[in-house]
Amino acid sequence: MTPTLSPPDLSAPGTAHNPNEAVADEHTIAPSEIAVGVILGRASEYFDFFVYAIASVLVFPSVFFPFLDPLQGTLWAFVIFSFAFIGRPFGTLVFMKIEKHYGRGVKLTGALLLLGVSTAGIAFLPGTSSIGFTAIVLLSIFRFSQGIALGGSWDGLPSLLAMRAPKAQRGWWAMIPQLGAPLGFMIAAALFWYLNSQLSDADFLAWGWRFPFYVAFAINVVALFARLRLVVTYEYEKLLKDNSLAPSDVGELIKARGSNLFIGAFTSLATYALFHLVTVFPLSWIKLYSNQSVDDVLMVQIIGGAIALVGVVASGWIADRFGRRNTLGSLAILIALFSFVAPMLLSNDVFGEDLFILVGFALLGLSYGQAAGAVTSNFEPKFRYTGAALTADLAWLIGAAFAPLVALGLSAHFGLGFMGVYLFSGAVCTLVALRVNKARELRG
Repeated sequence: MTPTLSPPDLSAPGTAHNPNEAVADEHTIAPSEIAVGVILGRASEYFDFFVYAIASVLVFPSVFFPFLDPLQGTLWAFVIFSFAFIGRPFGTLVFMKIEKHYGRGVKLTGALLLLGVSTAGIAFLPGTSSIGFTAIVLLSIFRFSQGIALGGSWDGLPSLLAMRAPKAQRGWWAMIPQLGAPLGFMIAAALFWYLNSQLSDADFLAWGWRFPFYVAFAINVVALFARLRLVVTYEYEKLLKDNSLAPSDVGELIKARGSNLFIGAFTSLATYALFHLVTVFPLSWIKLYSNQSVDDVLMVQIIGGAIALVGVVASGWIADRFGRRNTLGSLAILIALFSFVAPMLLSNDVFGEDLFILVGFALLGLSYGQAAGAVTSNFEPKFRYTGAALTADLAWLIGAAFAPLVALGLSAHFGLGFMGVYLFSGAVCTLVALRVNKARELRG
């Protein structure tokens, strides 16, 4: 049976009592339209995200840090990589203010315009050999601006899906926004694989790497119009209003439910740490320390992305049968077990490296599919819109922002076992946060 979203409660305050109006609203914006808007929006954002991530390994050490050895150049590229995650919470706060005063359409247009300009700015940015240290400064500014824009692009569609989903199907509908991550990664990796395999090293570093950033800008434009088609309509605004999905005062949110923000971030820590340890980190490690070609690694990661896509879908079915908390807890235990074998796989031959990537992507898909909604459901409706956005920002900042930098730095200087320790600590944090959240729910 295909899952369906439940219709709005016509007895609720602010809901139309005219049956014809209610029917018209439901037919104007069907659940499938919301789902498509969510997936398209998230896939475009993740494509931008992974274009930069892959370039941080394959391009930026040579273009922006040619005066350093490959390891140090990659580590500094990962430092700048983290700037977007630092900027996300600021972007959320700034653009929530814009939304309050000028509406969601203006906010989303401004955020995606900033994202497009920042992305295009990186595409046209000369290297250090041309303009010196200025290139690094500008790259840092553009990267931080990307984070501001990503924080500001929150449109409430995932929360709308979650709040209108039948109780028995919440896991299924919670996984829909998460499909954007593997889709965005697969497209970005495929594009870099094609360019890297077809161009000489000189051409790729001179101009080939810039092409994915041009594509990212074009995709942003398409995604902007697709999402505006939803968010500027009367029907969409009415759905958000009926479900109390509007920006709330951050001070009031922190005072009333501030602990939820941090518990929510730590609840998904294992997932977000694993996120970069199977996408960005292995590409950097194998490029620096293995004989396997970059093209082969990217192809294996594309296959891994497809496995993760299946895992995300499967997570919805699993969560609806066993509960979202049980699903996340079980996956955290599996990730903890994986952390013990991961160093051995990655320090082995090509087969071990590929197995690390594929198993990691499988675990990532299953856990990431339910990582977004386990604790945000604890927010009252009036706090859900802002609370969900800030929880996601903190989860990315705490769990994912520095994962490639820490994992590569520790592994290069002390051995791959420390990468396993880092991942294991994330799994432990997730299990503790889930336990704390359960205890809080039982108390009240």
